[in-house]
Amino acid sequence: MTFAATVQTQASTAIAAFAHYAQNHRVTPSRQCEELAIGRGRATVPYTNHGGNVTMLWMNVSPMMQQYLDAKAACGDALLLFRMGDFYELFYEDAKQAANAVGLTLTSRDKGTNPIPMAGFPHHQLEGYLAKLIRMGFRVAICEQVEDPQQAKGLVRREVTRVVTPGTLTDEELLDPKESNYLAAVVWSSRAVEEKPSGRRSRQGEPQVGIAWAELSTGRFFSATVPARQLGDELTRIAPAECLMAEGQPHGLPEIGKTITITRRPAWVFGRDNALPALLKHFQVANLEGFGFDDGDQLGLQAAAGVLDYLQETQKASLEHIDRLTPYRVGTCLEIDQATRRSLELTRTIRDGARTGSLVSVLDRTVTAMGSRLLVEWLNSPLTDPLAIGQRLDAVEELSADSQFREALRTPLRGIYDMERLLTRVATGRATPRDLSFIASTLRLLPAIQAILAGRSAGRLSELSQLLDSCEDLERALSEALCDECPLLAREGGIIRPGYHPPLDQLRELASGGKEWIARYQAAEADRTGITNLKIGYNKVFGYFIEITNAQRDRVPIEYTRKQTLKNAERYVTPELKEYEEKVLTADEQAHEIEYELFVQLRDQVQQAGKRLRQTAYALAELDVYAGLGDLALHRGYCRPQLGNHSDLKIVDGRHPVLDITEPDGTFVPNDTIANAESGYVLLITGPNMAGKSTYIRQVALISLMAQMGSFVPAREAHIGIADRIFARVGASDELSRGQSTFMVEMTETARILNTATQRSLVILDEIGRGTSTYDGVSLAWSIVEYLHDQIGCRTLFATHYHELTALQNSLTGVANLNVEVKEWNGKVVFLHKIVPGAADKSYGIHVAELAGVPESVNERAKQILIHLEHEHGGGARQVSRPRANHIVRRPTQYQLTLFDPMDHPLFDELRQLQIEHLPPVHALQLLQKWQEQLARDGEDRTCRQ
Repeated sequence: MTFAATVQTQASTAIAAFAHYAQNHRVTPSRQCEELAIGRGRATVPYTNHGGNVTMLWMNVSPMMQQYLDAKAACGDALLLFRMGDFYELFYEDAKQAANAVGLTLTSRDKGTNPIPMAGFPHHQLEGYLAKLIRMGFRVAICEQVEDPQQAKGLVRREVTRVVTPGTLTDEELLDPKESNYLAAVVWSSRAVEEKPSGRRSRQGEPQVGIAWAELSTGRFFSATVPARQLGDELTRIAPAECLMAEGQPHGLPEIGKTITITRRPAWVFGRDNALPALLKHFQVANLEGFGFDDGDQLGLQAAAGVLDYLQETQKASLEHIDRLTPYRVGTCLEIDQATRRSLELTRTIRDGARTGSLVSVLDRTVTAMGSRLLVEWLNSPLTDPLAIGQRLDAVEELSADSQFREALRTPLRGIYDMERLLTRVATGRATPRDLSFIASTLRLLPAIQAILAGRSAGRLSELSQLLDSCEDLERALSEALCDECPLLAREGGIIRPGYHPPLDQLRELASGGKEWIARYQAAEADRTGITNLKIGYNKVFGYFIEITNAQRDRVPIEYTRKQTLKNAERYVTPELKEYEEKVLTADEQAHEIEYELFVQLRDQVQQAGKRLRQTAYALAELDVYAGLGDLALHRGYCRPQLGNHSDLKIVDGRHPVLDITEPDGTFVPNDTIANAESGYVLLITGPNMAGKSTYIRQVALISLMAQMGSFVPAREAHIGIADRIFARVGASDELSRGQSTFMVEMTETARILNTATQRSLVILDEIGRGTSTYDGVSLAWSIVEYLHDQIGCRTLFATHYHELTALQNSLTGVANLNVEVKEWNGKVVFLHKIVPGAADKSYGIHVAELAGVPESVNERAKQILIHLEHEHGGGARQVSRPRANHIVRRPTQYQLTLFDPMDHPLFDELRQLQIEHLPPVHALQLLQKWQEQLARDGEDRTCRQ
């Protein structure tokens, strides 16, 4: 066997073995070493001693370690779990890494001059250690014994049966039942590598990216070709656990706020010539047009081929359950960029990244794992087709209105197992007897669900009823064959119900009868020998034996053959006992083999019905989502939204869906929202901190998003124009690792909104411009509002503390001022959290500081400074005219002009009162000197204060 191994870059286990040997013998691997040759029982590698001479070293390798090295060479950089009896063992560098990562005890094999590092754990602890290693980012290869040790001649044959990576998990113990676990691949066009997307509004001929993602545990497989600028948004939506990229590909993945394991693959896997033939071969079709693909999907198909190749290499099992590749089209779903997903906390909170407190945590009232995952998918990809949305809303409405119907449906749904993932374990040959029993239990519930759905008026409910396939023949076979309580392991018996297979019953009866004979034999021997405490026992080493204490040793018959000596007793065997032992054990072993064969036959039957069952599983998940949303709508008083292809927005008594549940009942204050051509599409919301501006604008975005995913919404009435995109710029965060300040992040996200929003978009902005100086911030906020109003014309909710912006209502017909109502009482502020028309006149920041516990002396000083500043600047917001678009203000070198009215100054009063016609020249010169000195003193005072 020969394989390439560059010492400088590849840490193969074989080279690690020689490196370990060389360390003890003061030699180092040759830097010119290109290949490592390992022969059967001997391995040779060139080494360089400290004198620079190349020496060929060889080591004897035991057959077991040779088998290990062969397996390690086949699995690359993955940690190899090598099955040895009842343990999984790791050797060399793998052992050191695993011991350090998960706390295994590091020991050694072949203790002597060249011990081999070794670590391991019992085979029944595989899932636990596998989960830990995968969470830490390792790839893990599992090398199993693939033949029965009792039947093997010589060394038991072992093979790598699968490679487990973060994106290829199928084990129930390794997966979150409520979350999908995707493996993705990305392929860039040559232009996408060469060009960085500019982010400008022109999209003609922009570079493209192919992306594909599959969930091995359910068989779902998607492909898309998207503009390169949208890659980060799509990866955020998909949230893959692992992403495949071609070797040598210089283009990195965008930051998406989630740790993704990057796996490099040979470039040819993603090649144009390889992609289509590989996909056609797997799906056994002549072309992919039947799946909905065309010539513009080439990059996406190349990515899909890379995903499929990786799954075939790592799983080493059937992938028949991946029977369809679905095209994903940009525009069919509401586009939500990664910043918006983070700001709106759709599936994770910003503070701690937890599911609790996010939107999905309050929407999720599903009773199955499949339904919970589908709800997340709908939330991540709301629809833009009003007909499709209407179908979903019809189903939710019927389930919400009829409580008896809803509870009748949810009752059997609670007994449904995770069919999607069960079927994947069947297809990959990893299903257990218990998995088959779960499938049988699910199938038994389907007729009742179909009966409950009969005659329903909602079109989608009727369609789903037709998609449910109870597979009566399969259900009958499983129910008749399987025991009520199936074991987890397939080779230990106890799977098949008595009476199902007569030959099996005969073997069981023989095994049971033999055990009864042994009991009778023990009693008979005790009577015959007079040894009353004689007993018959069994262990795996000696089989059945007769145990007699040393006190009764003199009474042992001559025909007894001594088998084992204990401290206080002797163990014997007789010809009769040995004969019956063989019959019993043979019967047990044969029964177990027959049970396993019957189990495999049942598993194959399930696999043959896999396509019908996967269709049924998806229908059950969708029914569960509708029932959960209907239950939520009824108990929280949600209304059905009215949607249309327009840009208007009318929400009556809208509530924030998360706070409405997490806050005590009756404490959340509902608010109206109206945006249309008459009242204006740009809503400027002013008011103090903590009054609820951010909550208000967020709730509008969340209500719109919920409506487009097909959910009822927390409001008394809702008329919502379908949006193509939702943008949210809420909150501040530094990205120091990328060298970006809070303000830079804010401006980058704002730039993206301005460059990509359309008239059908919904934009919510919170405190834009606060990361820079007051005048810069006001200027930016002012111009951004103008751009949104003049150039885009989309629905916009703009929360701000810049009260100067409220003057825009006078010059822009589409701008409307709103503010959060506040009452002052005895020097205190009461936040009413009610949005009313008009502009706020101040921010009450000092009052909020008092509530936060800022020292009283600081607050009092702040009040003094505020009074002074308000006097100098003339009080609150001023009524200013809209600056001309082509007017450029040039600033003097020493003084900065404000955007608004100049400050009052005593010198101005003197100038106004001065009667120039009666002023002698000498007096004029004296006044000029006086005013010059006064301005100089004022400048010095301002410098000191700054």
